Amino acid sequence: MPAEAPSLQRIVVSQDGRHFVGERTGQRVVIWGVNYDHDHEGRLLEDYWYDQWPIVVEDFHEIKALGANAVRVHLQVGRFMIGPDAVNERAIQQLARLVKLAERIGLYLDITGLGCYHKADVPAWYDTLSEHDRWEVQATFWQAVAGVCADSPTIFCYDLMNEPILPGRNKVETDWLAGEFGGKHFVQRISLDLAGRTRQQVAGAWVNRLTKAIRSRDKRHMITVGVIPWVMTFPGARPLFYDDAVGAGLDFVSIHVYPRKGELDSALNAVKVFDLGKPLVIEECAPLYCGREAFDRFVDASRDRADGYFGFYWGRTLAECRADNTLRSGIMADWLDYFQTKSPQMIPAEDSR
Repeated sequence: MPAEAPSLQRIVVSQDGRHFVGERTGQRVVIWGVNYDHDHEGRLLEDYWYDQWPIVVEDFHEIKALGANAVRVHLQVGRFMIGPDAVNERAIQQLARLVKLAERIGLYLDITGLGCYHKADVPAWYDTLSEHDRWEVQATFWQAVAGVCADSPTIFCYDLMNEPILPGRNKVETDWLAGEFGGKHFVQRISLDLAGRTRQQVAGAWVNRLTKAIRSRDKRHMITVGVIPWVMTFPGARPLFYDDAVGAGLDFVSIHVYPRKGELDSALNAVKVFDLGKPLVIEECAPLYCGREAFDRFVDASRDRADGYFGFYWGRTLAECRADNTLRSGIMADWLDYFQTKSPQMIPAEDSR
C-alpha cells in the first residue's frame, strides 16, 4: 500500500476573488480531478461502500495514481435520509470514514449532494412532499453532511445538487426528476411550479435555504452548484444560479461542459459566459462527443479562465480497461491515458500541500 500523503491544507478563494489558493501557503491551486459517480457496473457509491469498502480504498489509490488531486462523490438523498426528519446515521458514519480515507491518500473531496440518480431508490415519502417540505429535508441532509465534514481540510467544496433546474413559466410539472441518461436521472427540479414567482426568486430562495443549513455547521468550506450551461443550447441564455440576485452565497462557479466535434467555440463561449469574477471549475467534462485531440484543445484554450476540471473514473484502471476488449472500455482507456498524461501539465507541483 502506498505511503500516506502529507497533510492537506484547506483550499480557499484568493484575496482578489479570482482563483483558489492554499490557506497556509497562499499559492494558487488548480483542481484536476475525477467524478467517482458510479463503478463500471453502474452501481452508486452507497451500493458498495459498506460491504465492499476495500474496493473504495483501492479506487481512491488508483485515482491518486492517475495524477488527480480531487474526487467528486455523489451522495444520494434516499441513502442519507430515512424520513423527513430522520438522518441515516450509518451513512453519516461511512461518509466520515470516506473523508478520513481521502485525507490519508491526499485527495480533496467535492461533496455533491441530494442525488436521486436511481429513480427506483427514491423514497416514496420524499416525492410526495410539498416544495417547502422537500427543501427542509434537503436542508437537514446538508446539516448532517456538513457536520461530519466541517473540520477536515480535505473538503474542497459542497455542491448543493447536480444540475438543478426549474419549471417553465406558466407550466406545472409533476415529476421532480427530468430525463434519464444511461439509466440514471442526473437532472432534478427544485420546484414543480413557479406559482407566480420569478425563476430568480425561486432559485435564490433555494440556494439561501441550503447554504444557511451548511453554514449552521460549517462556516469555512466553499459552496457551489454544478449547473448545465444552457448557453450552449440556447444562445444568449444567461447564468441563473450565478445571477447576482441568486448566487451571492456561492463561493465559486461550477459548470458541466462536454465539447462537441466541430463546436469547440460553443464550449469555450460557455466558459466565457460563466467567467463572472469568481473561480470557475468545469466540474464535468470528457471527450464524450469529440475526440481526444479536440478535447485537449478545449482544455488548453480554457485554462486562462478555468481553475479546475473534473473528468471521470469508474473503478477500473487503465490496464484493466485495455484488457477488456469492448468499445466502452476502449473509450475509457483512452480517457484515462489522456488524464494521466495531462496531469503533470495541470498540477506540475505539490502546490496544494
